[in-house]
Parts: sequence; C-alpha cells; structure tokens
Amino acid sequence: MKELRGRVAVVTGGASGIGRALAERFAAEGMKLVLADVEGPALERAEAELRAAGAEVLGLRTDVSKEAEVQALAAAALRRFGAVHVLCNNAGVGSGGRVWELTHADWEWVLGVNLWGVIHGIHAFVPAMLRGGEEGHVVNTASLAGFISAPYVAPYHVTKHGVVTLSESLHYELAAVGARIKVSVLCPGYVATRIAESTRNRPAGLRAAVESQGGRPEAAGMAEAIRRRVASGLPPAEVAAQVLRAIREERFWVFTHPGMKALIDQRHADVMAERNPEARPYWVRES
Repeated sequence: MKELRGRVAVVTGGASGIGRALAERFAAEGMKLVLADVEGPALERAEAELRAAGAEVLGLRTDVSKEAEVQALAAAALRRFGAVHVLCNNAGVGSGGRVWELTHADWEWVLGVNLWGVIHGIHAFVPAMLRGGEEGHVVNTASLAGFISAPYVAPYHVTKHGVVTLSESLHYELAAVGARIKVSVLCPGYVATRIAESTRNRPAGLRAAVESQGGRPEAAGMAEAIRRRVASGLPPAEVAAQVLRAIREERFWVFTHPGMKALIDQRHADVMAERNPEARPYWVRES
C-alpha cells in the first residue's frame, strides 16, 4: 500500500506502547483510526488526544482473547467507516515461571491475548477486507521470542512462535487466492513499553492464587534484567516508523533489532547440527 490517506486502520493494544505509536503514525498519514484496548481509561485518553490532534478516531474497549468482543469491534469499525484497510493485531501480555509450576490460568491468559487475539482478529476482519476488494495489510505483532526459546518465559515464547507461523500461513493463503492484502510480522527486540507491567490488566478470573515465579531468585533475576532492558529499549515511535515502511514496501519481516538476529542463527545452527538446546541469555544483550 502506497496511499494511506483516508484509509482505515485498526490497532489492538492501541492505548499505549507500540499500539499507541502505530496509531499516531497512521494518524499523521491521514488515516482514520479504530483503537481497541482492554485498559479503558488509557484508551479514553488515547482517543481524546488523537482526536484533539485532528484524527478521526473510534475507540472501543476490547478484550482480544474473547471472540465475541473482537467480532463486535469489527462490526463497529465497519459501521463507522465502511471498510478496514490496515489491521494491526498488536495486543500482547507477558508472564513467566517454571513450566511445571505455571497454572492453567497463566497459560490461558497469555495464550488468550497473544495468540487467540491474533486468530480472532484475522477471523473478524480479513473476510470483510477480502470482500472489499481493496488493497490492505495485516500486521501481526510477534517478537524475537518467536524464533528462540528461553527459561522461565514459556507462555510468551509459545505464543510468539505461534504468531510467526500463523502469519506465514496467512501470507501464503492470501497470495494463493490472489488477494490484494499483504502481511507483515513484527518481531521486536527491546522496546520501551509497559509489557513488563502486563499483570495490571490480568482479568480477575485468570489470576493465579500465587505468583508463578514463586520468588525464585533465578526467575526473579531474569525478570528484573528484562524490565531494565525494556525500560531502556527502542522508542515505540521508531518501531511504528519501521512498520509503516514495511506496509509501503509490502515487506513480510519486520525486525526492529537486526543485531539480535544472531540469536536466531545460533538456534538454527543448533537445530541443524542436532545439538542439545543451550540457554543463551538474550535478556542481557544490548542490541
């Protein structure tokens, strides 16, 4: 897609972090916006601030883990604007702990938002985008974590691996039917967002009786290192600029930290050599 002015963009997780930056970037291009977020007050602020800056915005509180709410989001977007051209399945959360100590609630929460949220977004919006027959683009937010593995963060990595392969399948299938809709998968490294504070939005019904990490020093130490790296990470606006370029260039892969791709090379080398996995501390890398 080259011309974005007047087109409609939907962004989940749009009230903060990468989602908010995407919304601001799309607004600067003259796009109409549909913002979804589970955090109501933050969504209201984002909607008001974007509208004050001149954007045409529809905000709707949405839990992307719930199919009915994402379907309602799609219906509202089509009622308001008549079409959707760019879909950013961006909402995401993080949680960690030892695999055998994680509760079903831990898994249900992270898989529900990070993976089912993307599935629900595709189901709710892509058919309408196809019927419209116009140029379109789907951006699914994965992570560098979609290509590597690490201890104590299995739910996050499982979902991001899933988003990567889901995005590839969507790319193949849209191309097979000659659709004018392209796909990108966003694979960030460290970005200065509130992902490390995800538990603020964890539903009451999916809260664990105790924290899964259980205060274990190794897991707590890694979590603290990740929080520091996130806090000093790439500004979300720079990520949004990269996504915009990928949409215009019809480019599938969007890596925000090219230097960290060395970790993918190392993992693939282990796979090809059939070496046992080695835990590499990506959370202490600078690039």
